[in-house]
Amino acid sequence: MKDTVNSTATFEGQFARDFAELAIPWRAEEAPDPRLLVLNEPLAVDLGLDPDYLRSPEGTLLLIGNGLPDGATPVAQAYAGHQFGWYAPRLGDGRALLLGELTHADGRLRDVHLKGSGRTPFARGGDGRAVVGPMLREYIVSESMHALGVPTTRSLAVVATGRPVQRDTVLPGAVLTRVASSHLRVGSFQYARATGDIDLLRRLADYAISRHHPAAAEAENRYLALFEAVVEAQASLLARWMLVGFVHGVMNTDNMTISGETIDYGPCAFMDAFDPAASFSSIDETGRYAYRNQPPVAEWNLARLAETLLPLIHDDQDKAAELAVEALGGFRPQYSAAWAAGMKAKIGLRGVKDDAASPLVDELLALLQAARADYTSFFRALAQAARGRRESARNMVADAAAFESWAERWCALEPDADAMDRVNPVYIPRNHLVEEALAAGTDGDVGPLGRLMEAVSSPFDERPGLERYAEPGPEDTAYRTFCGT
Repeated sequence: MKDTVNSTATFEGQFARDFAELAIPWRAEEAPDPRLLVLNEPLAVDLGLDPDYLRSPEGTLLLIGNGLPDGATPVAQAYAGHQFGWYAPRLGDGRALLLGELTHADGRLRDVHLKGSGRTPFARGGDGRAVVGPMLREYIVSESMHALGVPTTRSLAVVATGRPVQRDTVLPGAVLTRVASSHLRVGSFQYARATGDIDLLRRLADYAISRHHPAAAEAENRYLALFEAVVEAQASLLARWMLVGFVHGVMNTDNMTISGETIDYGPCAFMDAFDPAASFSSIDETGRYAYRNQPPVAEWNLARLAETLLPLIHDDQDKAAELAVEALGGFRPQYSAAWAAGMKAKIGLRGVKDDAASPLVDELLALLQAARADYTSFFRALAQAARGRRESARNMVADAAAFESWAERWCALEPDADAMDRVNPVYIPRNHLVEEALAAGTDGDVGPLGRLMEAVSSPFDERPGLERYAEPGPEDTAYRTFCGT
């Protein structure tokens, strides 16, 4: 942690300065009556910022881009993207701004970025604003993912603007201040490639290498190595999503980062009942981005990234395609290995050979699916079964005899219950609890938000008084989440 924190921020303008072709200088819309709803104090300190200052009127203005220090160069970033499989050549930050970069306590740069800060030239007919509920959702879920050890963008603050925003009804407006290793996306490369400016594409790739994957710079083919590094990062990320039961909901190529961080928590949710077809997005009518489809969609998105990099990978485009296809072929085995290792850890068999553990995993997931068992609660109960107390886990499975048969074979491999508790969370952002916090926050009451954050910020540590945060909500197969635009 840094020794000192500052009352003001000095934003680097590296992206704005180096990539004028991909950035439009812009200013955040003035908020008539800004009010801080929630501040991530530990993250603020890691960024060298004084939480007391950020809670002041001047600090609140900084958090929404209305009170920036001299020299700051906020920009709306340009990118393209495949949205639900259809290519859109010009998307960009329609309601967002990159304020600049700050140096984190780890010595690396972080982007500080706004969502809901008003219309930009990329707004495409939208109002550029956000409302309190969806911005609090991103705060809750992104910080929960961070606590679970899943690579993610993070949330620094949510500020109510004091401006009513028209959606289905009139709702209070808000701005989210989020932090990321960068906002480079597959869509950023798609936009650069579409310009036909290979020098721009090369500079963007070099920037991605220096900022996220520096080992690629030492490779014989640095741009192929960059692609391989992104493939590896995304294979690991998708396995982590699947292991905790997270459904992103809108895996467009503009929502896939080069860093390997989760980004854009719009219509997202965690599964309660285990269902490979789980889909919670109001705009995903066909289930394209359902839970079970996330790994193949990630592979598809990576293929789109590969297409953009072909001119850099090799001068002979046939050879470039051959190399890219070979590199993309690493996604499935890397994902499968990460998933298998994670599932072995979840059932306490980390050191057991795959040929013994994998059939147990497959059989157990089939039992959970048949019973629509609560995914999170079951694995915590399974740790108790490893300690000889099987009743709770057995009662979650419809076929008790099948579970007992499975458990006998599993226990013979001596599962490590304590190790299971270290990887299986007690607390996730349960959908009914998230909705409760969002509804209260929309009405100006952040008490439920604070209590939920207390639970999910230490997800593996069971604590007295937080029992309701570990309990599944009422099963609602029609649960839907919305992006807030």
